[in-house]
Amino acid sequence: MRKAKWAAAAAGVVLLVAGCGSEGGTDQGKGADAPKSGSSAAASAPGAGRDSGGSLDAAAVKKEIDTAATGAGYAEKPGDDVPANLKSCMVSWVADAKKATDSKKSYDDTVAALAKGGWKESRTFDQQGSVIKSLDKSGWTVKASHAGKAGALLVVQFVATDNGPTCAKAFQEDLAKNKQ
Repeated sequence: MRKAKWAAAAAGVVLLVAGCGSEGGTDQGKGADAPKSGSSAAASAPGAGRDSGGSLDAAAVKKEIDTAATGAGYAEKPGDDVPANLKSCMVSWVADAKKATDSKKSYDDTVAALAKGGWKESRTFDQQGSVIKSLDKSGWTVKASHAGKAGALLVVQFVATDNGPTCAKAFQEDLAKNKQ
């Protein structure tokens, strides 16, 4: 079961890296030659075709997300660990949204803090109470999502992926290995 959950998560990361689609979302900062929905993850991922080459590694990205999110009023909720073979390529930070006074404000404040730290917002998907923002920095992309509402199912998470070819290969191998 755990492998199936990570296969689904890795597939979601590949889809998120490829883009959220265009229905109800915006491609902020993208020109006419931006990749269209349905293009491959490798072709549309920032940094595709090169190693991330930035100064960031998974530990630094985790620290930046943790600092921004806890500073905005979130506490990290224990969750499943990233598989060992993806630890250098992926960071998953899930907020305990129930502990935040105003989850949506904390989400907005976290995204703003990341932006002040040099993360550039590249895409926003906002539809039916769910918001996913893509932020890019040094070959990494953070998908910041706030889905649902207080009193019901509310999920707030920040998933970061290294967009370099080494990690793209690791994600593809993990998907292939966990295919059922």
